[in-house]
Amino acid sequence: MQLWYRYGDLYLVSYTGNITHARTDAVVNAANSGLWMGAGVAGAIKRAGGAEIEREAVAQGPIEPGEAVITTAGNLPARHVIHAAGMGQDLRTSAELIERSTLSSLRLARDHNLSSIVFPAIGTGVGGFPLDQCARLMTGAARKFYDEQGTPPELVAFALLKEPDAEIFGRALSGFADSIGEPPEEMAKLLG
Repeated sequence: MQLWYRYGDLYLVSYTGNITHARTDAVVNAANSGLWMGAGVAGAIKRAGGAEIEREAVAQGPIEPGEAVITTAGNLPARHVIHAAGMGQDLRTSAELIERSTLSSLRLARDHNLSSIVFPAIGTGVGGFPLDQCARLMTGAARKFYDEQGTPPELVAFALLKEPDAEIFGRALSGFADSIGEPPEEMAKLLG
């Protein structure tokens, strides 16, 4: 399932899929501030992309919760991994950290001239943050970034493993963006 939206020049999509299959410029790792990759999204990225992703990330850390770093993507089809510290090393998160780490990721994408980025639902796994609140925070951060900075990135995607979760993010996007039937074909192909 793919739910596509448009906000100005920005394309947004909530979809069901495995983030490690995305062929975007960047995928986002829901990281801790120590940048070591354990379970959940981080573990999936490390398994699919290789341990060199974690080595590159850890060499740049630790970082403050809410900040982000960028690495290569190893064996993933994406070009880069952005490690967004949505929690501290205590594995606790908050609304502020989710919003800040989303904005930090988007800034890194802009600074590296990346045009497409895929996020997981930061903080909802190990961090235990409620999915509906996370959806409002992350989609709101994408809107805020676009309003203040414009594009790039041109595509901001949210990858969820379950259809009901993708629908929750879709509802959050529909609060400010216009639903579109067919996305540009080249963008739809990036989702894997």
